[in-house]
Parts: sequence; C-alpha cells; structure tokens
Amino acid sequence: MVLFSVANLVRRLRGDERGAVSVVMGVMMIPLVGALGIGFEVSNWYLKARDMQNAADSAALAAATNGGSNYDVEAMAVAAQYGFVNGTNNISVAVSKPAACPGGGNNCYNVTISAVVPLYVSQVVGYRGDATLNGGPAKQLSSLAVAKPSPQLCLLALAGSGVSQGIRTNGAPTGNMNGCNLMSNTAAQCNGHNLGAGYGFAHGTSNNCGVTPVSNVPAVTDPYAYLASNIPPLSSSGCAGNYVGNQLSGSLNLTGGNNFACGDQTLAADVIINTPPGIPAVLVVENGQLDLHGHTLTTSNGSAVTIVFSGTNGPNILHAPTDTTNGGGGNLNIAAPTSGPWSGVAIYQDPSLTTGVDVSAAGNSPTWNISGLVYMPHASVTFKGAVDKATYGKSCFVMVADNFQISGTGGILQTDIGQCGQAGLTMPNATASGRVALVQ
Repeated sequence: MVLFSVANLVRRLRGDERGAVSVVMGVMMIPLVGALGIGFEVSNWYLKARDMQNAADSAALAAATNGGSNYDVEAMAVAAQYGFVNGTNNISVAVSKPAACPGGGNNCYNVTISAVVPLYVSQVVGYRGDATLNGGPAKQLSSLAVAKPSPQLCLLALAGSGVSQGIRTNGAPTGNMNGCNLMSNTAAQCNGHNLGAGYGFAHGTSNNCGVTPVSNVPAVTDPYAYLASNIPPLSSSGCAGNYVGNQLSGSLNLTGGNNFACGDQTLAADVIINTPPGIPAVLVVENGQLDLHGHTLTTSNGSAVTIVFSGTNGPNILHAPTDTTNGGGGNLNIAAPTSGPWSGVAIYQDPSLTTGVDVSAAGNSPTWNISGLVYMPHASVTFKGAVDKATYGKSCFVMVADNFQISGTGGILQTDIGQCGQAGLTMPNATASGRVALVQ
C-alpha cells in the first residue's frame, strides 16, 4: 500500500508543471536584465547626443553669424546656454575656423561637442564602453556641426563720409571681381557692367552690382578699427618732428616688431624687403607717403610685412602708397604676415587720419600685387587696374575704404576666398538674411 502511494506521488510530481515559469525566468533573468540595461543606456545616449547636436548646431550658426575675431567666444556661450560648458562635467567644446565645407572651400565654422558618460547596467552583458571615466568603463559621445557663413567680402565701402554711393562704376566693361563679393554701407551703382562679383550687397539700393545684387542689407560695422590699438604712439617713433624723408634702394632689412620711417619714403631703385622668418615685421611710415617712383617694392620669399601709415592730419601730407612718376610703372608687391597682432594685414591707415588718404589709381599707378588686407577707412579709392596676388603670397585680397570708384580694367583677379584663412586674415561678412546655413 505504501509502495503504491509513493509511486503514485512520483508520477504526479513528474507530470506537475507548476513553477516551471519560475525556473525559466530564473534562467532568463540575466539576459533580460542585460537587454533592459542596454535599452536604458542606448536611450540615455540618444537623448544626450540629441541635446549635444542641438547645442552644436546653434553654436555653429552663432559663430558663422558673428564672423568676427571672437566667433569662438560666442559659440562657446551659446553651447553653455544648452548646458554644455567646456571643461566641466567631462564635456569638451571645440570651435574652429577655417574648417572644410562639405561642398568645397574651407571658410566654414566647425563646432564639436564631446562628453564622456559612465556605464550603468549595460555592463551586465559584458559591454565595457569605449572610454574610461574615473578609472571605470564609460561611453564617448560626440556631435559635430558645420555652418557656412554669410558671403564674405573682398570690397567693403564703409561710407562714413555719407557718400550716397559707396561703390560706383563708370564704364567698366572689363572689370573683374570674380570670386569676390561687394558691400556698400550706402547704395551701390554699377553702370555698364556688374563687375563679375558674386553678390553685390548694399545697405541702400544695389543696382546691377554683382551677379546677384542684394539691397537693404544691414550696414557692416568697421571690422578692423580695433587694430588701431596696435599702432605705436607718435612719441615712440624717434621721428621727433623730423620728417625729411628717405631714399630707398636695394635691400630693406626689417626687424621683428615696429620699424619706423619718418616722412616721405621714395624708392630710388627696386627694393626687396627682408624680414626674420616667421616673425611679423611692421613698417610704420609716419607723416609721409610711400612713393614707388616707378620702381618695385617686394617682399622676398619667406618675408612678410605690414605697412602702417600713421601721423597727423595736415596740409600737404600724404599717408598712402603712391607713384609720382609720369605714367606710373611702379609695382607694390607685398605679402602680409600670417600671424601676430597684424595677421593678414598688408596696409593699414590709422583711422584717425582723415586727410591725405585717398588713392587715385589703385592697381594701375602703381600696380598692386598684394596678399592680405588693405585698410583705408576714410579714403576714396579709384580702381583703374587689376589687383593680383603677391609673388610670394596667397590669393587673398580684401580692401576696406570709405568709397570706391571702379573704371576700365579695375578689378581683383585670382581671388580665392578659401586662401584668406591661410593668409591669416578673417574676412568681413555681409549680414544677409537666410545666407548663414548649416551644411553638416
């Protein structure tokens, strides 16, 4: 009887399936927890990366819209508003310009935001991440945004004098501004030829200037006036009111930093400027012109110079490059430094100078072969010839003046905006609505 009962119980136990789920759940618990952990981790990474991307996009747009020397500061500030502060909470924010544009060129703004986050339950399935944090496994997250700025300018007419047309052409059938964009803080009027420029912007009406004339654009604030703080005071020049001038010929060997020239500087023969390799040199011409007098002034291979015109306003004082020979024939062939306080600047007129600053035959008398910025904020400049790059410089030319008159063959040739960054120059931008865009 007892044997029968035990056998019966064994048969009943073998057929009883109650509690089987518990056994299965016990076996599946580890992979289930691992799957839930991975789902949690991935969701957390996705949300974090999305926030980082939004911050990077906004920061890149801010940098491109700013377009000035403090573009990185503005980008960092925008990223911080999203909670991503460089150097805190394992976050890195990097801003760079020039950066390669996906469609070509290198004038874009690049913002990368990186963060390291710790791992939680995803370690249950053996995932060890791709970084370390405080000695433990972690995950590296990164978001990249690239923004293309508003069109950059080769020619900017500040029009501070109130001239009604900051840019004007009169019968310029062969004018060539290919690869360049123009901006006038008043109106722009191009008669007979659009100059071949890409965009012709104007705060007022842009009439036939550029392949695409654009009117009613916000005026551009002088982007280079701040550089005047680099000009040494008159008392430090050693000129002491002695402006008798000088005759130049042969080699002009400049030291790094400021080199002073008192009064008119006239070339008696061709002159080659030599500067220390990799060390920016400045030639400060105080109360005088630079008269090529039919000769060539050139920077040698590996040399670079910024020519600063400084001094006082007064009658019969010129503060500009000139050529006083009959028919011209001189050649100004200089490359700007690519680093230092005058980076990218070839010629700079002190903004305090308002007389004796005009240029009547740029590109023609003398011929201009210049790589870098020519800044003459109160000058009326007449282009009568083509500006080309310096022999030993980049294909980058930017000019800022009060107003421009362009005629005949006046123009800027072989301008490659992408090379201005390599030349050390941050170009001015027109604040044109809808023309700042994310490209990656």
